[in-house]
Amino acid sequence: MSQQLAALKLPVPVSSIDAYMQAVGHFPMLSEDEEKQLAHRLRDQEDLDAAWRLVTSHLRIVVRIARGYLGYGLPLPDLVQEGNVGLMKAVKRFDPEQGVRLVSFAVHWVRAEIHEFILRNWRIVKVATTKAQRKLFFNLRKSKKRLGWMNTEEVNAVAEDLGVKPETVLEMERRLSSHDIGYDAPADADEESGHFAPAGYLEDRSTDPAAVVESEDWEVSAKRRLASALETLNDRSRDIVTRRWLQEDKATLQTLATEYGVSVERIRQIEQQAMKKLRGVMEA
Repeated sequence: MSQQLAALKLPVPVSSIDAYMQAVGHFPMLSEDEEKQLAHRLRDQEDLDAAWRLVTSHLRIVVRIARGYLGYGLPLPDLVQEGNVGLMKAVKRFDPEQGVRLVSFAVHWVRAEIHEFILRNWRIVKVATTKAQRKLFFNLRKSKKRLGWMNTEEVNAVAEDLGVKPETVLEMERRLSSHDIGYDAPADADEESGHFAPAGYLEDRSTDPAAVVESEDWEVSAKRRLASALETLNDRSRDIVTRRWLQEDKATLQTLATEYGVSVERIRQIEQQAMKKLRGVMEA
């Protein structure tokens, strides 16, 4: 049923977002009794016509919510589309016996989908990964009382209000104040402005002869030290480590346990002891 609900054909704008908003405004709103009857038909009979009416009667709400996120610089049609996904998820999970209207239940799902879309697309580098950072991302700008950087008192007030650490507030303020920059200069950049792109001043050391020689010397030295360290192991430990870590076709613990006639746990213990000894020799 979830796949069928996801396949509902929602109204698609033929020319512009304005045409879409005008189209969804023609869908009638539902009374509480109508909404409850349709929700029962969807839940008990998997009636997609009921799902269609529940979704389409709330499309104008999605548009209204999506317009509140225009400040993030993303296209309104994309925000509306993601909000519609959240609306369909809400309709699928709506329980008419809980005593709340669908609009109150759906707001959370619509906002959640829009929030996820903004976090994925607002910057090339994701700016909010933890729960505290996500909370700050959508609340910091409205919490600021003025333009410019916040002072210590303002940072502490925002942190207390949102239940996060002051350090997290400062970190998010820095992230929100930064901006993406392309590695190469724009195609229409002149010779002078082109130097401000990272490609104009970042050093490429991949072909530096000194760096190449240093890397090769380090690799040769590491291989030599590893070979010497392996010689300090007994034959069984050396064979286990070699076949478990140094061969392309790596042996499993079970294979080695069968060959040596011991348990898998014993092979694991030998391997751990051997690796500990190797690290000690190579770090000495």
